[in-house]
Amino acid sequence: MASQESHLTATLVTSILGAVIGSLQIGYHTGNINAPAKIIEEFFNNTWRARHNQSISDHSLTLLWSLSVSIKDFGALLGSLGVKYLADSYGRRNSILIVNGLSVVGVCLMFASKASESFEVLILGRLVFGLFCGLVMSLNPLYIQEVSPTNLRGAFATLNQVSLAAGILVGMVAGLEIVLGTEHDWAMMLSLSLIPALTQYVILPFCPESPRYLLINRQEESKAKSALLRLRGRAEKVFAELEEMKEEAAHTQSRVTIQDFFKKRSYRQPIIIVLIVSLGSQLSGFNAIINYSTKMFQAKFDQAKYLTLGVGAVNLTFTLVAFFLMERAGRRRLLLTGFISIAVCNLIMTVVDSVLHLVPELRSLQVLLVFCLTSAYELGPGPISWFIAAELFDQSGRPIAMAFSSLLNWGGKFVLALLFPPLLKICGAYVYLLFMIVALLAFTFTWIHLPETKGRTFDDIAEEFRGAEGIPLHNKTGFNTFT
Repeated sequence: MASQESHLTATLVTSILGAVIGSLQIGYHTGNINAPAKIIEEFFNNTWRARHNQSISDHSLTLLWSLSVSIKDFGALLGSLGVKYLADSYGRRNSILIVNGLSVVGVCLMFASKASESFEVLILGRLVFGLFCGLVMSLNPLYIQEVSPTNLRGAFATLNQVSLAAGILVGMVAGLEIVLGTEHDWAMMLSLSLIPALTQYVILPFCPESPRYLLINRQEESKAKSALLRLRGRAEKVFAELEEMKEEAAHTQSRVTIQDFFKKRSYRQPIIIVLIVSLGSQLSGFNAIINYSTKMFQAKFDQAKYLTLGVGAVNLTFTLVAFFLMERAGRRRLLLTGFISIAVCNLIMTVVDSVLHLVPELRSLQVLLVFCLTSAYELGPGPISWFIAAELFDQSGRPIAMAFSSLLNWGGKFVLALLFPPLLKICGAYVYLLFMIVALLAFTFTWIHLPETKGRTFDDIAEEFRGAEGIPLHNKTGFNTFT
C-alpha cells in the first residue's frame, strides 16, 4: 500500500483531473437533452410554424428530434478519425487542449440557436460538439494511461467514466423544469458546459506531457525524464520507469500506418477483443435507457423525470464502485460480471414488459431492472470499453487502436440512438432480447479470449500477443478462467 501512495503526487492528480474535465462536458450534454425534450420539440415546432405557417407533422418532428439526439454521436464517429493524427503530431496533452475548442464552438452554437430562431443551428452545434466527443474520449484515456503508474492505471482511466457519469447526472438535474429546463432558460442550460471547458484551459497547460510520448515518439529523453519526475516525485521511480519505456521502445515498430495496423499479426487478436468489448458494451441496451428513459417512464409514472434522475444517480454510484474495484478485481472479472448481469436484466425486462398490461403493479420492478442494468453496465463494460484498447497495444499502435475503439463505441451509440425508437415499435418488449443476445456474445468472447491486464506493464501485455500467429499465450494471469 505504501508503494501505491508514493505514486500519488499533486502533479499526477492535477493532470488526471484536468484531463477528465472533458468527459464531464460530454456527460452534461448526454444528460441535459432528456428531460426538456418536449420544450425543445416545441421550439422546433414554433420555428417551423413561423417559416411555413403550419405546424410540423408528428412524424417529421419525431425524425427531427431523433436526429438532434443522435447527431452528437455521429459527430463523435467522425471525430474519432482524427485521433491518431492529433495524438502523434501534437502530443496527448496538447491535443486535448486543441479539441476543447470544438466544445466551446459547439456550445456557443447551441446557445445561439434560440436567439437566431433556428433549430438547424442547434443541430449543427450538437454535431460540432460531437466532433469534440469523439476526439476527447480517446485522447483522455490515452493521456491518463500514459501518465499513470502501472498499479493505478486502470483506476485512473476509470475516472474518465466517473466524470462522464457525474456530467450526466448534473445535466439531468439542470434539465429539470424546476431548474433550467424551461421555455425561457433551456438555451442557458445548454451553455453551462462552457464553465468546465474554460476551466480546462486554466489547469491543463500546467500539467506535463505524456513521458511515454516524449521518449518513444519524440526521442526526447531529457523532457521525458523531467515530466516523469514531476509526476512521480521520486528519482528511483523515474529511473525504473524510463528503463521499462526503453524496453518497450526496443520492441515497438517506429511507425504504424492504418494499413499496417490491420495487417500486423500481433494486432489481430487485440483488434477482435476491442471490437467485441466495445460493441457488446454499446449495443446491450444501456444507451437506449440513458437517451430515452424519460419517455420510457412517462407512460407509467407521473414523475418520470425524477425516476430518470435516479438512473443518473445509480450510473454515477457504480462508476465510483468500478473505480475502487478496478485494481482489485481486475478488468476481466468486472467485464464478465457486467455482461452476464446485463443479459439477465434484459431477459427479465422482456418478461416484465410483456405482461405489464396484465399486471400493472410490475412497473416498479421495471424501474428496478433499469437501475440494475445501469449498475451492471457501469461496473465493467462502461468504463473498460473506453480504455482497454490503450492497454492491449504497444506505443505505435495505441493511437490508432484508441481511434478504432472510439469509432466502435460512438458508432454503437449512434446506431442505438437512431434505431431504438423504431425497434421498440416493431418488436415491443422483445427488443430487450436483442440486447440480451449481444451481452451474452460479449460475455462468451471475453471469457475465452481476454487476458487480464491489471498490474502489468504495456510491454508485458503486448508480449502476450507476439506469438508466431499473433495468438496470445496462456499465462499466469488466469487467461481462460473467470478470475
